[in-house]
Amino acid sequence: MRLPLQPGLLLALVLVASAVVADEGRFVSTDLFDLQFASEVQIAPDGSRVVYVRSINDIMTDRTRTNLWTVDADGGNHRPLLSGRDSYSSPRFSPGGGRLAYVADDGKGKAQLFVRWLDSGETAMITGLTESPSSIAWSPDGEQIAFSMRVPADKPALASPPSAPEGAEWAEPVTVIDSVVYRWDGRGYLEPGFSHVFVVSATGGAARQLTSGDYDHQGRLAWMPDGDAIVFSANRDENWQYERNQSNLYRVSLDDGEIEQLTELDGIARSPAVSPDGRRIAFEHDDHQNRQYTESVLGVIDADGDDLVLLGESLDRSMSDPVWASDSSSIYFRYDDHGERKVARVDLRDRINTRVERISGVAVGRPYLSGSFSVADNGAIAYTRGTAQQPADVHLLDRRGRSRQLTDLNRNLFDQRDMAEVHEIVYESSTDGTEIQGWYLTPPGFDPEKEYPLILEIHGGPHLAYGPHFSAELQRYAAEGYVVFYNNYRGSASYGSEFGMLLEYKYSSEDDFGDHISGVDAMIDKGFIDEERLFITGGSAGGIATAYAIGLTDRFRAAAAVNPVINWVSKVLTGDTYLNQITHQFPGKPWEEFEHYWQRSPLSLVGNVTTPTLLMTGEDDFRTPIGETEQYYQALQLRGVETVMIRMADTAHGIDRRPTRHIAKIDNILAWFERHDPAAQAQAE
Repeated sequence: MRLPLQPGLLLALVLVASAVVADEGRFVSTDLFDLQFASEVQIAPDGSRVVYVRSINDIMTDRTRTNLWTVDADGGNHRPLLSGRDSYSSPRFSPGGGRLAYVADDGKGKAQLFVRWLDSGETAMITGLTESPSSIAWSPDGEQIAFSMRVPADKPALASPPSAPEGAEWAEPVTVIDSVVYRWDGRGYLEPGFSHVFVVSATGGAARQLTSGDYDHQGRLAWMPDGDAIVFSANRDENWQYERNQSNLYRVSLDDGEIEQLTELDGIARSPAVSPDGRRIAFEHDDHQNRQYTESVLGVIDADGDDLVLLGESLDRSMSDPVWASDSSSIYFRYDDHGERKVARVDLRDRINTRVERISGVAVGRPYLSGSFSVADNGAIAYTRGTAQQPADVHLLDRRGRSRQLTDLNRNLFDQRDMAEVHEIVYESSTDGTEIQGWYLTPPGFDPEKEYPLILEIHGGPHLAYGPHFSAELQRYAAEGYVVFYNNYRGSASYGSEFGMLLEYKYSSEDDFGDHISGVDAMIDKGFIDEERLFITGGSAGGIATAYAIGLTDRFRAAAAVNPVINWVSKVLTGDTYLNQITHQFPGKPWEEFEHYWQRSPLSLVGNVTTPTLLMTGEDDFRTPIGETEQYYQALQLRGVETVMIRMADTAHGIDRRPTRHIAKIDNILAWFERHDPAAQAQAE
C-alpha cells in the first residue's frame, strides 16, 4: 500500500539526499555552487590572447556572476581582467586589439557600456543609458561603437481617470495592453517600446539613435568597412507583429539615417556579417514557410543587395554565426550534427571544411548542445569545450591546426569526485524502425553484473538536441546510483530536415513515445537494468512527453514532469510564444482544429494514469504557465493518483538560473523517485 507523501517527509528525503559525506567522492548537490564554466570567448585580432566570460555561482547571494578573464594563446598568463562580486559581459576587442568594450552595471542598477585600455588597465564608462545595450559592434576605425537598445514608447490609454483628492490613497491605475506580444518569460509584462540601433563615440558622449519607427531592430550589427553605414536585421512591414518568421536585411546610413532594404526574401534573414573588403554580406537565411522544422543556410549578397547566393544547402544542417575570414574568401560558421556542435568554413564555391569537431559545455544543467567560438585574423579559433564529466573550458585551434586547452577551471573540484561515465547507444524505434541515437550514464563504481534502477530523461524543445556533454542534473542522478538514459528522439535537431519533420503535428504522440520506450527496452536488453525500477522525467517539452508517456504506459514506478504543457488549447492562449507555436506545431488555430489539439494534450490521457507523479513549475513561468501544472494536479487528484505539486516562487521557465532552484529541482526529483523505489523502501524497512 502506498501512502500519500507528506510535505515533512519530502523535505526529510531531500535533506538525506543532499547530506552526503564529502570524502565518499560522489558528486553532491552543494557541488553545484563550485561549478565554473567559460563562455563568450573572444580572441584578439592578432590571435595572441583570448578574453572570456567566467561564470561563478555565488553561494552567499544564490546568483551566478560573470567575470572577465584573459589567457594567452599558449595557455600562459591566465588572469582576471574584471573580477569580483559584480558581473561583466559581452567582451569585444577593438579592431586593433588594444581596447576591450564590455557591459557592466554602473553601480546604480543600470547596465552601461564600458571601454578598457588593455595596456594600462584604465577603464571608462562611455554611456549613461536608461536601458541595457546589446549587440555591441566596433566601427572598423575603432572610433565608434554601435549597439541596440530598447526605446520606451507611450503607454496605450483609454479613459482618463479623475484626479484624486489631496492625501487620498487610491488603487494603482489600470494597465492597458494592445500589443500582440505583451509578456515574455523571464521579463514579465513588457513595457511598451521598440529596439533601435545606436552609435556612441568610443571615448564617451551622447549616444545617437540611428533607426526610428514602431519596429524592432535587433540582433547582430555589422559595419560597412568605410564606417558610413550599419547592416542589421528587422521586419519593417506593417503587419510585423504577426510575422514572427519574417525578417530582412537593412542598411542605415550614419550620415543621414536613411534606411535601405537589402533583401526581399521569404522567411528569416539575420546575423549579417560584412566581408573585410566590403564587397559582400553573409547572413543566416531560414526559408521558414511556417513549417514545423527547417534548417538555415548561409546567404551571401553583394554589398548593394544584389546577386544572392545560398551556401550549404547540401549540408542539411542549420548553419549559424557567420564570420568572414580576413581575406574575404571564405566564411566560418557553426552547425550541429548528431549531438555535436562543430565549427566549419565554407568558401564561395560552397566547399565546406570542418575545423573544430566539438564546441560544448556552456549548458551546465542538462546536456544540450552549446558553445561559442571566435576567429582571429590569422585563422586561429578560440572556442569553448567541455567533456562528459566537466563543463566548458577555453580551447584554441591555431592556424596550423593544432588544438590545445588553455584553462582548467574545475580541476580542484573534479580531482576529488568520481563522475559517471557517458556511453552511446543506437537503436531502432518500435514506431517505424527509425534509427535513434541516445546515451546513458553509468554510476561511479558501476558493475555490469549488477542491476540498477533506470531514469529516462527527455529533452525539451522539442526541436533541440542532447549530446555526450556535461550535465549537472544527470551526473547527480547517477551519483545516487541510477543509470540515466537520454536520447535524441524524432524531431531533434542535428539530424537533418527529414528527421526533424517526423514530428510535424505530432508532439507529443505515440510516435515519439515509441522512440523513448524502445530506448528503455534497449537498455534493459543490456542486462544491468532492473525493469521493476524504471523512472521518467523531463522538462518543458520533456515534461510534456513525460505526462503523455504515463497516459500510455504504467511501466514507470514514478514520474516527474517539470514545467509541462498539459492542455494545448489553454497553453497556446496563455503562453508567451503563442504566435510561433500555433504556426509551427499545429495545422490551424485551436478553435479550428480542436480535436487535434486535444489529441496532442496529455490531459486527454489522464483517465489512464496510475503512475505517482511529481509536478514542478515556476510561478512566474510564461512559457509553460503554471496553470498547466495546476490542471494536471487537480485532474490527478480527482482520479486519486498520488501526486505532489512543487511551486517555485519568483521563478520563470529556466528553473536552473539560480543555484538553489537547480538544487531543489534535482533533489526533489531524487526524493520522489526514492519514495517510490521498491528496493529503497525495502532497505529502509
